Amino acid sequence: MTSRGPERQVRKAAAERRREIVAAAAQVGLEDGLECVTRQRIADGLGVQSGLIHHYFPVVEELVAEAFTSATTAELDGLLPEAAAETGSDGPLGTLQRFFTLISDTEFDNVSKFWINARHLSRYRPVLHDQVVSQELRWCHRIEQIITRGVREQAFRCEDPWAAAVRILAVVDGASAYINTSADRRMEPLANLARTLAEAELGLPAGGLRMP
Repeated sequence: MTSRGPERQVRKAAAERRREIVAAAAQVGLEDGLECVTRQRIADGLGVQSGLIHHYFPVVEELVAEAFTSATTAELDGLLPEAAAETGSDGPLGTLQRFFTLISDTEFDNVSKFWINARHLSRYRPVLHDQVVSQELRWCHRIEQIITRGVREQAFRCEDPWAAAVRILAVVDGASAYINTSADRRMEPLANLARTLAEAELGLPAGGLRMP
């Protein structure tokens, strides 16, 4: 009877391994904060040596920044898909109705806390700072894109889509600053704040951005 040696581990392609590391770091950041993204923490989670993480990310701050970008890009694409902004069948009105419905749910509390965490840390971490600014602008451009389409299709009335997008996002983020307040104390007073501002910015009647 012959014995079998240990099975050889299949080496993952570099791009796949890098994505796996970033995804694991993003999950740690969302659950416990970006301060907890360390090579050892990610290596332990993936069952690999920390040297492998160092190989792909010699500077750990670059991993922190990529983890932030990965998580917030997934958030943006989930809430305001780029395809929907350009040609989506729901149209710009339906896209924004869905957006305001989704962000009013406590399901997105972790992402709101993640943004607060990243903005705080970005004061001291230049690489992360650059990504926070880049993602903020990406959000503004996506909302501007939807508003511009809505104006073109005569769903909205707005003279300056960029300015309206910035103001809407500022109110969304401002309301998120209260994310650590218990839901029963903050949800009702803040529930319609961003939606009400957006309706005014886009020339819609009160309730125009509520889901039908």
